[in-house]
Amino acid sequence: MNIADLRRNYSLESLSEADVLSDPLEQFKRWFEEALNSQLPEPNAMTLATATTGGLPSARTVLLKGLENGGFVFYTNYESRKGRELDENPHAALLFTWLELERQVRIEGRVEKVSAETSNDYFRSRPKGSQIGAWASPQSHTISGREVLEDKIQELTETFKHDDQLPLPPFWGGYVVKPVLLEFWQGRENRLHDRILYSLKGEHWTVERLAP
Repeated sequence: MNIADLRRNYSLESLSEADVLSDPLEQFKRWFEEALNSQLPEPNAMTLATATTGGLPSARTVLLKGLENGGFVFYTNYESRKGRELDENPHAALLFTWLELERQVRIEGRVEKVSAETSNDYFRSRPKGSQIGAWASPQSHTISGREVLEDKIQELTETFKHDDQLPLPPFWGGYVVKPVLLEFWQGRENRLHDRILYSLKGEHWTVERLAP
């Protein structure tokens, strides 16, 4: 099949200004709850886009781990590429895509690190294998082969074999994306999709419809 011929008509739902809540985070929670109830695979998976100070972008998939401090929380290695870019340019975009519901949510905002206490609480909630993995991986850095990771995991497993928990790595923790823009997209027939945009103006959110 020709890729250009791939086409799907969207007709499940509609979205109007009258449908949405005045607070975009509450509207997101409503849609996220519906995604959870629909038993979608990895409903908390989101594309995270960052950029260097020179404007060179990069994107990857991470997992939403909380809606706290007025924003969207995820965890990572602070020395990874995304961590280095967020140090240089603390702004990011997120994208949730729920194709089964013919929906997506686009978010833009400023990024801050969460507190060490919050990072530690989440790290301690992870399985021990995931804690070891966080310590073992020099994320985004070149390694000579997988055996580097496997050897490090074996070493850490032996070191902490009598411990239920590992300490929080100093190079690992959470970020919160505090939105200034959220767009809720609902697929519609003939590509005339519904797009409702929230923009933060001072301390208040405005709600507008965008053309598809």
